[in-house]
Amino acid sequence: MPSLPRPPAARTALHALALVAAVAAVTAGLGALGLPSPALFAGLLAGLLDALLVPRPLALPRGAGTAGQAVVGVTIGTLVQLSTLAALGEHWLPVLLVTLGTLALSLGTGALLGRHRDVDPVTGAFALVAGGAAGLVVMARQLGADERVVAVVQYLRVLVVVLSLPVVLRVAFGVRSDGTAVAGVDGSPWAGLVLAAGCGLAGRWLGRVAHLPAASLLGPMLLAAALSLGGAADGVRVPAALETLAYALIGLQVGLGFTRASLASVARVLPAALALIVTGIAGSAGLAALLSAATGLPLLDTYLATTPGGLYAVLAAAVGSGADATFVLSVQVLRLLVMLLAAPVLARALAGGLLRRRRGTPPPAGPTP
Repeated sequence: MPSLPRPPAARTALHALALVAAVAAVTAGLGALGLPSPALFAGLLAGLLDALLVPRPLALPRGAGTAGQAVVGVTIGTLVQLSTLAALGEHWLPVLLVTLGTLALSLGTGALLGRHRDVDPVTGAFALVAGGAAGLVVMARQLGADERVVAVVQYLRVLVVVLSLPVVLRVAFGVRSDGTAVAGVDGSPWAGLVLAAGCGLAGRWLGRVAHLPAASLLGPMLLAAALSLGGAADGVRVPAALETLAYALIGLQVGLGFTRASLASVARVLPAALALIVTGIAGSAGLAALLSAATGLPLLDTYLATTPGGLYAVLAAAVGSGADATFVLSVQVLRLLVMLLAAPVLARALAGGLLRRRRGTPPPAGPTP
Protein backbone atom coordinates (compact mmCIF):
# COMPACT_ATOMS: atom_id res chain seq x y z
CA MET A 1 0.00 0.00 0.00
CA PRO A 2 1.58 3.36 -1.01
CA SER A 3 2.50 5.67 1.85
CA LEU A 4 0.38 8.74 2.27
CA PRO A 5 2.09 12.09 1.69
CA ARG A 6 2.97 13.99 4.83
CA PRO A 7 0.80 17.03 5.55
CA PRO A 8 2.50 20.42 5.02
CA ALA A 9 2.79 21.06 8.77
CA ALA A 10 4.66 17.78 9.28
CA ARG A 11 7.00 18.49 6.37
CA THR A 12 7.73 21.94 7.75
CA ALA A 13 8.44 20.52 11.21
CA LEU A 14 10.85 17.91 9.80
CA HIS A 15 12.50 20.58 7.69
CA ALA A 16 12.97 22.80 10.74
CA LEU A 17 14.37 19.93 12.81
CA ALA A 18 16.86 19.05 10.08
CA LEU A 19 17.98 22.67 9.88
CA VAL A 20 18.35 22.91 13.68
CA ALA A 21 20.41 19.71 13.71
CA ALA A 22 22.64 21.04 10.93
CA VAL A 23 23.21 24.34 12.75
CA ALA A 24 24.00 22.51 16.02
CA ALA A 25 26.46 20.14 14.31
CA VAL A 26 28.30 22.91 12.45
CA THR A 27 28.39 25.09 15.59
CA ALA A 28 29.95 22.24 17.57
CA GLY A 29 32.48 21.57 14.83
CA LEU A 30 33.55 25.20 14.45
CA GLY A 31 33.67 25.62 18.23
CA ALA A 32 35.95 22.58 18.54
CA LEU A 33 38.29 24.19 15.99
CA GLY A 34 38.38 27.35 18.09
CA LEU A 35 36.87 29.53 15.36
CA PRO A 36 35.06 32.74 16.36
CA SER A 37 31.28 33.20 16.46
CA PRO A 38 30.58 29.56 15.54
CA ALA A 39 26.79 29.80 15.90
CA LEU A 40 26.55 32.88 13.68
CA PHE A 41 28.55 31.28 10.89
CA ALA A 42 26.81 27.93 11.31
CA GLY A 43 23.42 29.59 10.90
CA LEU A 44 24.70 31.54 7.91
CA LEU A 45 26.07 28.41 6.22
CA ALA A 46 23.02 26.23 6.96
CA GLY A 47 20.61 28.93 5.81
CA LEU A 48 22.61 29.52 2.63
CA LEU A 49 22.57 25.81 1.72
CA ASP A 50 18.86 25.59 2.51
CA ALA A 51 18.12 28.62 0.32
CA LEU A 52 20.14 27.32 -2.62
CA LEU A 53 19.47 23.57 -2.52
CA VAL A 54 15.93 23.14 -1.19
CA PRO A 55 13.00 23.87 -3.55
CA ARG A 56 11.03 25.57 -0.79
CA PRO A 57 13.46 27.06 1.79
CA LEU A 58 12.31 27.35 5.37
CA ALA A 59 10.81 30.67 6.45
CA LEU A 60 11.73 31.78 9.97
CA PRO A 61 8.77 32.57 12.25
CA ARG A 62 7.84 36.21 12.51
CA GLY A 63 9.71 37.81 15.36
CA ALA A 64 12.50 35.22 15.52
CA GLY A 65 15.06 37.54 13.96
CA THR A 66 13.90 40.46 16.10
CA ALA A 67 14.25 38.37 19.26
CA GLY A 68 17.78 37.38 18.25
CA GLN A 69 18.68 41.02 17.64
CA ALA A 70 17.38 42.03 21.07
CA VAL A 71 19.41 39.31 22.84
CA VAL A 72 22.58 40.38 21.01
CA GLY A 73 21.87 43.99 22.03
CA VAL A 74 21.52 43.03 25.70
CA THR A 75 24.70 40.90 25.51
CA ILE A 76 26.68 43.86 24.18
CA GLY A 77 25.14 46.22 26.73
CA THR A 78 26.24 44.08 29.69
CA LEU A 79 29.88 44.52 28.62
CA VAL A 80 29.65 48.21 29.47
CA GLN A 81 30.60 48.38 33.13
CA LEU A 82 31.80 51.37 35.14
CA SER A 83 34.75 49.46 36.58
CA THR A 84 35.89 48.48 33.10
CA LEU A 85 35.64 51.94 31.56
CA ALA A 86 37.31 53.43 34.65
CA ALA A 87 40.44 51.50 33.68
CA LEU A 88 41.01 54.08 30.94
CA GLY A 89 41.90 56.56 33.69
CA GLU A 90 44.28 59.32 32.64
CA HIS A 91 44.65 57.81 29.17
CA TRP A 92 41.04 58.44 28.11
CA LEU A 93 41.85 61.22 25.63
CA PRO A 94 44.49 59.38 23.53
CA VAL A 95 42.31 56.25 23.67
CA LEU A 96 39.31 58.22 22.39
CA LEU A 97 41.41 59.77 19.60
CA VAL A 98 42.73 56.36 18.55
CA THR A 99 39.17 54.99 18.61
CA LEU A 100 38.07 57.81 16.29
CA GLY A 101 41.13 57.04 14.16
CA THR A 102 39.96 53.42 13.92
CA LEU A 103 36.55 54.65 12.81
CA ALA A 104 38.18 56.83 10.14
CA LEU A 105 40.31 53.88 9.01
CA SER A 106 37.20 51.71 8.76
CA LEU A 107 35.42 54.37 6.71
CA GLY A 108 38.40 54.70 4.39
CA THR A 109 38.66 50.99 3.66
CA GLY A 110 34.86 50.77 3.46
CA ALA A 111 34.79 53.59 0.90
CA LEU A 112 37.30 51.69 -1.22
CA LEU A 113 35.22 48.53 -1.00
CA GLY A 114 32.14 50.58 -1.91
CA ARG A 115 33.77 51.36 -5.27
CA HIS A 116 33.54 47.67 -6.21
CA ARG A 117 30.89 47.11 -8.86
CA ASP A 118 29.00 44.64 -6.64
CA VAL A 119 29.01 46.83 -3.51
CA ASP A 120 27.30 50.14 -2.76
CA PRO A 121 28.90 52.70 -0.37
CA VAL A 122 26.57 51.88 2.55
CA THR A 123 27.31 48.15 2.31
CA GLY A 124 31.05 48.83 1.98
CA ALA A 125 31.05 50.93 5.15
CA PHE A 126 29.11 48.34 7.18
CA ALA A 127 31.21 45.46 5.88
CA LEU A 128 34.49 46.92 7.13
CA VAL A 129 33.51 48.78 10.31
CA ALA A 130 35.87 47.33 12.92
CA GLY A 131 33.69 46.22 15.80
CA GLY A 132 30.46 44.52 16.73
CA ALA A 133 30.20 42.14 13.78
CA ALA A 134 26.89 40.61 14.88
CA GLY A 135 25.39 44.01 15.68
CA LEU A 136 26.44 45.41 12.31
CA VAL A 137 24.89 42.46 10.49
CA VAL A 138 21.65 43.10 12.38
CA MET A 139 21.63 46.80 11.46
CA ALA A 140 22.65 46.27 7.85
CA ARG A 141 19.24 45.35 6.46
CA GLN A 142 17.40 48.00 8.45
CA LEU A 143 19.75 50.77 7.28
CA GLY A 144 19.87 49.96 3.58
CA ALA A 145 23.00 47.79 3.33
CA ASP A 146 23.21 44.31 1.81
CA GLU A 147 23.30 42.13 4.93
CA ARG A 148 24.64 39.14 2.97
CA VAL A 149 27.82 40.95 1.93
CA VAL A 150 28.13 42.52 5.40
CA ALA A 151 27.79 39.15 7.15
CA VAL A 152 30.37 37.34 5.03
CA VAL A 153 32.95 40.15 5.05
CA GLN A 154 32.52 40.83 8.78
CA TYR A 155 32.99 37.15 9.59
CA LEU A 156 36.03 37.06 7.32
CA ARG A 157 37.46 40.08 9.18
CA VAL A 158 37.03 38.44 12.59
CA LEU A 159 38.43 35.16 11.26
CA VAL A 160 41.58 36.83 9.87
CA VAL A 161 42.13 38.73 13.14
CA VAL A 162 41.71 35.64 15.32
CA LEU A 163 43.85 33.33 13.18
CA SER A 164 46.65 35.89 12.79
CA LEU A 165 46.74 36.87 16.48
CA PRO A 166 48.85 33.95 17.79
CA VAL A 167 51.34 34.44 14.93
CA VAL A 168 51.69 38.19 15.63
CA LEU A 169 52.13 37.59 19.37
CA ARG A 170 54.82 34.99 18.75
CA VAL A 171 56.73 36.74 15.94
CA ALA A 172 56.37 40.43 16.86
CA PHE A 173 56.29 40.23 20.67
CA GLY A 174 58.03 36.95 21.42
CA VAL A 175 55.18 35.69 23.60
CA ARG A 176 52.93 32.70 23.26
CA SER A 177 49.31 32.91 24.40
CA ASP A 178 48.53 29.82 26.46
CA GLY A 179 44.90 29.87 25.38
CA THR A 180 43.64 30.73 28.84
CA ALA A 181 39.92 31.26 28.64
CA VAL A 182 38.40 34.46 29.88
CA ALA A 183 36.47 33.76 33.02
CA GLY A 184 32.77 34.34 32.68
CA VAL A 185 30.68 36.35 35.08
CA ASP A 186 29.14 34.21 37.76
CA GLY A 187 25.46 34.68 38.25
CA SER A 188 22.09 33.02 38.13
CA PRO A 189 20.99 31.97 34.64
CA TRP A 190 17.44 32.94 35.66
CA ALA A 191 18.61 36.48 36.38
CA GLY A 192 20.23 36.51 32.94
CA LEU A 193 16.99 35.35 31.33
CA VAL A 194 15.00 38.02 33.14
CA LEU A 195 17.53 40.66 32.09
CA ALA A 196 17.42 39.53 28.45
CA ALA A 197 13.61 39.43 28.38
CA GLY A 198 13.09 42.69 30.25
CA CYS A 199 15.71 44.73 28.40
CA GLY A 200 14.77 43.10 25.11
CA LEU A 201 11.10 44.02 25.33
CA ALA A 202 11.40 47.35 27.12
CA GLY A 203 14.48 48.41 25.19
CA ARG A 204 12.88 47.72 21.84
CA TRP A 205 9.78 49.69 22.86
CA LEU A 206 11.87 52.60 24.14
CA GLY A 207 13.98 52.48 21.00
CA ARG A 208 10.92 52.73 18.79
CA VAL A 209 9.44 55.55 20.88
CA ALA A 210 12.74 57.43 20.63
CA HIS A 211 12.88 56.70 16.87
CA LEU A 212 16.27 55.02 17.21
CA PRO A 213 17.59 53.41 14.03
CA ALA A 214 17.83 49.63 14.39
CA ALA A 215 15.69 49.93 17.54
CA SER A 216 15.60 46.14 18.06
CA LEU A 217 19.35 46.15 18.67
CA LEU A 218 20.26 49.62 19.95
CA GLY A 219 17.29 50.00 22.32
CA PRO A 220 18.05 46.83 24.33
CA MET A 221 21.79 47.55 24.14
CA LEU A 222 21.48 51.06 25.60
CA LEU A 223 19.03 49.97 28.30
CA ALA A 224 21.25 47.05 29.37
CA ALA A 225 24.28 49.37 29.36
CA ALA A 226 22.44 51.88 31.56
CA LEU A 227 21.48 49.16 34.04
CA SER A 228 25.03 47.79 34.02
CA LEU A 229 26.58 51.22 34.60
CA GLY A 230 24.08 51.87 37.39
CA GLY A 231 24.94 48.60 39.13
CA ALA A 232 21.45 47.10 38.73
CA ALA A 233 22.77 44.38 36.41
CA ASP A 234 26.12 43.89 38.12
CA GLY A 235 27.28 40.27 37.77
CA VAL A 236 24.35 39.31 35.52
CA ARG A 237 25.03 37.93 32.07
CA VAL A 238 22.85 36.58 29.28
CA PRO A 239 23.02 32.76 29.45
CA ALA A 240 25.46 31.31 26.94
CA ALA A 241 22.82 29.01 25.43
CA LEU A 242 20.47 31.93 24.75
CA GLU A 243 23.33 33.98 23.29
CA THR A 244 24.24 31.07 20.99
CA LEU A 245 20.62 30.73 19.88
CA ALA A 246 20.46 34.47 19.10
CA TYR A 247 23.57 34.33 16.95
CA ALA A 248 22.26 31.26 15.14
CA LEU A 249 18.94 33.00 14.38
CA ILE A 250 20.75 36.03 12.98
CA GLY A 251 22.94 33.78 10.83
CA LEU A 252 19.92 31.84 9.57
CA GLN A 253 18.05 35.03 8.73
CA VAL A 254 20.94 36.18 6.56
CA GLY A 255 21.66 32.79 5.02
CA LEU A 256 18.08 32.13 3.99
CA GLY A 257 18.12 35.39 2.03
CA PHE A 258 20.82 34.22 -0.38
CA THR A 259 20.23 33.48 -4.04
CA ARG A 260 22.69 32.07 -6.58
CA ALA A 261 23.17 35.54 -8.05
CA SER A 262 23.86 37.12 -4.65
CA LEU A 263 26.29 34.34 -3.72
CA ALA A 264 28.21 34.94 -6.95
CA SER A 265 28.37 38.68 -6.27
CA VAL A 266 29.66 38.08 -2.72
CA ALA A 267 32.33 35.71 -4.06
CA ARG A 268 33.52 38.42 -6.46
CA VAL A 269 33.86 40.87 -3.56
CA LEU A 270 35.99 38.63 -1.31
CA PRO A 271 39.47 39.19 -2.84
CA ALA A 272 39.15 42.97 -2.55
CA ALA A 273 37.59 42.64 0.92
CA LEU A 274 40.46 40.43 2.13
CA ALA A 275 43.07 42.93 0.92
CA LEU A 276 41.26 45.78 2.67
CA ILE A 277 40.88 43.74 5.87
CA VAL A 278 44.66 43.20 5.97
CA THR A 279 45.12 46.93 5.33
CA GLY A 280 42.78 47.71 8.24
CA ILE A 281 44.69 45.38 10.57
CA ALA A 282 47.98 46.98 9.59
CA GLY A 283 46.51 50.45 10.11
CA SER A 284 45.24 49.44 13.56
CA ALA A 285 48.75 48.26 14.44
CA GLY A 286 50.01 51.73 13.47
CA LEU A 287 47.41 53.30 15.76
CA ALA A 288 48.56 50.97 18.53
CA ALA A 289 52.10 52.26 18.13
CA LEU A 290 50.84 55.85 18.37
CA LEU A 291 48.81 55.01 21.48
CA SER A 292 51.85 53.37 23.10
CA ALA A 293 53.99 56.42 22.35
CA ALA A 294 51.34 58.82 23.71
CA THR A 295 50.62 56.91 26.94
CA GLY A 296 53.87 55.09 27.71
CA LEU A 297 51.97 51.79 27.89
CA PRO A 298 53.58 48.60 26.54
CA LEU A 299 53.04 48.08 22.82
CA LEU A 300 51.64 44.60 23.54
CA ASP A 301 48.82 46.14 25.60
CA THR A 302 47.98 48.78 23.02
CA TYR A 303 48.17 46.31 20.12
CA LEU A 304 45.66 43.97 21.78
CA ALA A 305 43.48 46.93 22.77
CA THR A 306 43.24 48.21 19.20
CA THR A 307 43.00 44.87 17.41
CA PRO A 308 39.94 45.28 15.13
CA GLY A 309 37.74 42.36 16.15
CA GLY A 310 37.52 39.03 17.94
CA LEU A 311 36.84 40.48 21.41
CA TYR A 312 36.82 37.22 23.37
CA ALA A 313 39.84 35.80 21.54
CA VAL A 314 41.73 39.04 22.17
CA LEU A 315 40.87 38.93 25.88
CA ALA A 316 42.01 35.32 26.11
CA ALA A 317 45.28 36.32 24.41
CA ALA A 318 45.69 39.23 26.84
CA VAL A 319 45.27 36.96 29.85
CA GLY A 320 47.55 34.28 28.41
CA SER A 321 50.32 36.69 27.38
CA GLY A 322 50.38 38.68 30.61
CA ALA A 323 49.03 41.91 29.11
CA ASP A 324 46.75 44.28 31.04
CA ALA A 325 43.45 42.53 30.27
CA THR A 326 41.35 45.20 32.02
CA PHE A 327 42.79 47.98 29.86
CA VAL A 328 42.41 45.86 26.74
CA LEU A 329 38.75 45.18 27.56
CA SER A 330 38.01 48.84 28.31
CA VAL A 331 39.41 50.06 24.97
CA GLN A 332 37.70 47.26 23.05
CA VAL A 333 34.33 48.01 24.68
CA LEU A 334 34.68 51.75 23.98
CA ARG A 335 35.45 51.01 20.32
CA LEU A 336 32.50 48.65 20.12
CA LEU A 337 30.11 51.31 21.43
CA VAL A 338 31.48 54.05 19.17
CA MET A 339 31.24 51.85 16.08
CA LEU A 340 27.69 50.66 16.73
CA LEU A 341 26.38 54.11 17.65
CA ALA A 342 28.13 55.78 14.71
CA ALA A 343 27.00 53.21 12.13
CA PRO A 344 23.38 54.47 11.75
CA VAL A 345 24.53 58.09 11.36
CA LEU A 346 27.10 57.08 8.76
CA ALA A 347 24.58 54.93 6.90
CA ARG A 348 22.13 57.80 6.62
CA ALA A 349 24.84 60.18 5.42
CA LEU A 350 26.12 57.74 2.82
CA ALA A 351 22.63 56.81 1.65
CA GLY A 352 21.70 60.49 1.36
CA GLY A 353 24.81 61.22 -0.70
CA LEU A 354 24.17 58.23 -2.94
CA LEU A 355 20.56 59.30 -3.52
CA ARG A 356 21.63 62.84 -4.41
CA ARG A 357 24.18 61.53 -6.91
CA ARG A 358 21.58 59.29 -8.55
CA ARG A 359 19.08 62.10 -8.85
CA GLY A 360 21.68 64.56 -10.06
CA THR A 361 22.16 68.10 -8.83
CA PRO A 362 19.39 70.36 -10.14
CA PRO A 363 20.49 73.44 -12.02
CA PRO A 364 20.48 76.67 -10.05
CA ALA A 365 17.33 78.73 -10.26
CA GLY A 366 17.55 81.91 -12.31
CA PRO A 367 15.55 84.27 -14.49
CA THR A 368 14.20 82.84 -17.70
CA PRO A 369 15.80 84.51 -20.72
